[in-house]
Amino acid sequence: MKERSKAIWLKYKSSKRNLYSLYIFSFLFILSIFAEVISNDKPLLMMIEDKLYIPLVIDYKETHFGGVFETEADYKDDFMKDLINEKNNWAIFPLNPNSYNTINLNNSRPNPAPPSLDNYLGTDDRGRDVLARLIYGFRLSVIFAFVLTIIAVIIGIFFGAIQGYFVGRTDLFLQRFIEIWSSMPELYLLIIFSSLFEPSLSLLIILLSLFGWIGLSDYVRAEFLKGRNMDYVIAARTMGLTNYQIIIRHILPNSMISVITFLPFRISGAILILTSLDFLGLGVPPDTPSLGELLSQGKENIEAWWLSLTTFTVLVGTLLLLIFIGEGIRESMDSRS
Repeated sequence: MKERSKAIWLKYKSSKRNLYSLYIFSFLFILSIFAEVISNDKPLLMMIEDKLYIPLVIDYKETHFGGVFETEADYKDDFMKDLINEKNNWAIFPLNPNSYNTINLNNSRPNPAPPSLDNYLGTDDRGRDVLARLIYGFRLSVIFAFVLTIIAVIIGIFFGAIQGYFVGRTDLFLQRFIEIWSSMPELYLLIIFSSLFEPSLSLLIILLSLFGWIGLSDYVRAEFLKGRNMDYVIAARTMGLTNYQIIIRHILPNSMISVITFLPFRISGAILILTSLDFLGLGVPPDTPSLGELLSQGKENIEAWWLSLTTFTVLVGTLLLLIFIGEGIRESMDSRS
């Protein structure tokens, strides 16, 4: 198994396109995990009157610095700016000093405003920083896709393994159930539940997980149908191993090739689904940073090219990287080559 894995990796990295795609996507995702450190309207560190503060981790009230409000300090407010600029006081801000919900109240141009020194990729129609919303939206989309894919893989493997191993009436009954279940109008159900419940990421994951496993279960079923009559499975059954042991130890590890090659395409599909739902207003709540919401704003504000262009670039680039990674995995695990 170790030699097999090593051979697959050597074959995968033999293609520079596959290798660079994996490195770039991994690098961007790791950066997005630390979005609060890269893009935030709070200082990373701050020294006020010889006292060190960490606003990124601890919320300080304005009264803590001699202000009049009991709310959390606004570090873009004139009071805090003057305090930071005093002698011996300093603050270290992130590379992009804006969070996804930071509104530029001092912008001299109407929103959505074009790129400037205050907002490197401009603002949206509410004055929020586009770069920050892209960073946070990219992270949300990828994490959502990972969670949805993991749930779909678990459910798909479970049903596919049962169908392919036990066959007979079990396979027949579950196949008819899957056919009926897959014929249900998924989009209509999303619209209905969106009107009944408050939109949230968890609700989307639950609803999409009900249907996302169907495609994968067919691949797993086919692999189990092929593997259940192999000589090593017959030998294991003759030795008295239980059905559970045969499935887990013998058939499933040899059926994972189709599952692994399916994952990058499933992840890219989940990102596209979330973006489409947000574009239609059926996804996450409006204040949540989302690529689909930015595309929707770009459609409503055609003259604001920075909204559509930047979001389209991030979305298409992400999907292309995932497709290249998936194609590389499929090629490296193809025994015929």
